[in-house]
Amino acid sequence: MKTVYAIDPAHSSAQFTIRHLMISNVRGDFKSVKGTVVYDPENLAASSIEAEIDVHSLNTRDENRDAHVKSEEFFHAAQYPSITFKSTKVEREGEGEFKVTGGLTIRGVTKEVVLKVEGPSDEAKDPWGNIRVGASATTKIKRSEFGLTWNAALETGGVMLGDDVKIELDVELVKQAAA
Repeated sequence: MKTVYAIDPAHSSAQFTIRHLMISNVRGDFKSVKGTVVYDPENLAASSIEAEIDVHSLNTRDENRDAHVKSEEFFHAAQYPSITFKSTKVEREGEGEFKVTGGLTIRGVTKEVVLKVEGPSDEAKDPWGNIRVGASATTKIKRSEFGLTWNAALETGGVMLGDDVKIELDVELVKQAAA
């Protein structure tokens, strides 16, 4: 049976990790994640995910770095205020594990990515009577493939930022009323 869920922005997040100075990882997150998940466990072809992340909600715990990453040298948030994902295929990988293929659009560039998804959790009823489930997803992208090419050479060799970006999503979904 097909069920429609809304991503709860107050209880969902998108985090990323990137190599800095070739010696450590720097993490950041986006505080605004929204979208819709359609889940049909008996007919995965009828399942889908559409999500939108507000680039302006970026937080790396450093205001100057946040401003730089939102600038034209990186996300160019003024022109491209959203990162979006739209699934094209959902496949079961095991009990509570899925492979979701879809188009990830960053800075106006869309590339196919595969999300490794764990979930959905068992349903839970919140104090207001809503039915909720949770899920987590991970993927890895090359930022250069999305036009995020800014970098700086280091005097000691190498570059300031790695090209690989790990992405982790944690979402809480609210079941929507049947149409």
